[in-house]
Amino acid sequence: MKLSRKWLALALGVLVLAGGIGRAIHARKAQQAELAQSTASAQSLGVQLTERDLYTVASQPLTVVLPVSGNVVAQRTAMVKAKVAAELLSLSVREGDTVAPGQVLGQLDPQEFTLRQQQARQQAASARAIWQNAEQTLRNNQALVQQGFISKQALDGSQANASSSLANLEAAQAAADLADKTLRDTRIVAPIGGQIAQRLAQAGERVPVEGRIVEIVDLNTLEWQVAVNPQDLTQVQVGSQGALRIDGVNEAIPAKVVRINPSAAADTRAVMVYLSLPKHPALRHGLFAQGQITLAQRQALAIPPSAITREGGHDQVLQVRGQQVTRVNVRLGARAQATAAPDQMWVEVLDGIQPGDRILVNAAGTVREGASVQVSAASAAASR
Repeated sequence: MKLSRKWLALALGVLVLAGGIGRAIHARKAQQAELAQSTASAQSLGVQLTERDLYTVASQPLTVVLPVSGNVVAQRTAMVKAKVAAELLSLSVREGDTVAPGQVLGQLDPQEFTLRQQQARQQAASARAIWQNAEQTLRNNQALVQQGFISKQALDGSQANASSSLANLEAAQAAADLADKTLRDTRIVAPIGGQIAQRLAQAGERVPVEGRIVEIVDLNTLEWQVAVNPQDLTQVQVGSQGALRIDGVNEAIPAKVVRINPSAAADTRAVMVYLSLPKHPALRHGLFAQGQITLAQRQALAIPPSAITREGGHDQVLQVRGQQVTRVNVRLGARAQATAAPDQMWVEVLDGIQPGDRILVNAAGTVREGASVQVSAASAAASR
């Protein structure tokens, strides 16, 4: 009797479990049917698009540019150094001061060099007196030889003495000239015009020979030095136009390629390209700037970058044909600027779509291929 009750309880449990599973399966099927019905209803209504979601492909003037960056460098700079070792008595310029070529900037202590100049001049005067005496003796001996009072050998000695005295005079005079130059070198003079970029010594310091005192930079002759990869270099030519942008300056500053380095850098294999720059208050020596070099200008089909997707290794766009979205493979060219609006970037299309085709732009990442779309009349007119 006890065994029969156990089997009965077990059978009742199995029946309850089977009923629960059946109800769960029925509920799941009902949910799937409801979801399919809602999806079909949504597809029948179509995806609603605004005028900003569509772009009508058209040909437009493009400017192909090469992004570059590099330093702004002054073509004329000068590091003023001490030509003699002495104490720096005065230095009248500071950073930012404007100087002219030949302007005296400061003074080194001239006392030692003044004494050397006096010594050299006295030695030159002594050598001149000795030479003059030797010349007079030579002339006298020449007269005595003609009269037969001295031998020719004595005359030769007088000639040698006069020649030696002349050589000593010339050496002493050269030493005096050198002393004069050394004294002049105690003045610190600007070799070029420009502005003081660095003041590297202070009054009272003893400056060694070749010691740096000030740096002068001429901002009237600036150039932009940029590194270009070898694969892009073939498109860059002397005379190509460019532009750079500086933080805080709204307008682009024009530039022009004037030189291309014949050698590549040993570490990066990049080639330096030099662009001339106009005088501009925002440009400074050593400033880092970004910009571009114009490579070409042409008329071509172009689309916004936001319209491009990539799948399976192919560049694609979503094209609207009638009221359905179709994925189309495209072959792209260079990234370029719209000539009429340089701040807008576009991508050149070489193949895959034609002028007049409508493609999705901002909605390209949210609308799937095959979806039905609804475009209002205002949207369609705005996209054309």
